[in-house]
Amino acid sequence: MKVAIAGAGAVGRSIARELLRGGHRVMLLERQLDHIDPGAIPDAVWVHADACELSLLENAELETYEVVIAATGDDKANLVHSLLAKTEFGVRRVVARVNDPRNEWLFDESWGVDVAVSTPRLLASLVEEAVSVGDLVRLMTLRQGQANLVEITLPSDTQLAGKPVRTLTMPRDTALVTILRGGRVIVPQPDDPFEGEDELLFVTSVEAEEDLRLTLATHGIRP
Repeated sequence: MKVAIAGAGAVGRSIARELLRGGHRVMLLERQLDHIDPGAIPDAVWVHADACELSLLENAELETYEVVIAATGDDKANLVHSLLAKTEFGVRRVVARVNDPRNEWLFDESWGVDVAVSTPRLLASLVEEAVSVGDLVRLMTLRQGQANLVEITLPSDTQLAGKPVRTLTMPRDTALVTILRGGRVIVPQPDDPFEGEDELLFVTSVEAEEDLRLTLATHGIRP
């Protein structure tokens, strides 16, 4: 894919390196001249441009990119860049960095954002995921807040141990997508048995999340 990243700070550069390792083509847009360092990531295209200036984005041919990542340290700039990318250039996928969790509510489809990534919230979720057994933990919001990726770690003495996946009746708009067991990633089949300490990953609509909690509670897992 062709990916444009607004912001060539530490975050933007790290994302660029990972995408380049994956074989993607990357353009870095940076407003501050002293942050431009093509030697640091020679395989990326470096452009000196304000990510909120329409004419400069036109010169950078942003419409030819399939994904835009707004990764600056300024939430206002990330919102404006996301909106321009989506409405003026028709970019199919827009991912935006949320620096201040208090601004997270703004990062939705009305601002052109397909996926909002809040580092503080993600880190907090990962901490909860690491220490919480039997609790449903929200890891990520998907599709402009229409769905969530949630995780639960089964207790070692879970009532579900040895029972097949089909035993767990999913609420509407909820899917069990992965079972993490030790070092294995298991795509669950109806006859696969659960085991204690399994990590279950679900994708669920916002409305169905509470129903999922209640379903797990009926199997002895506290919501």
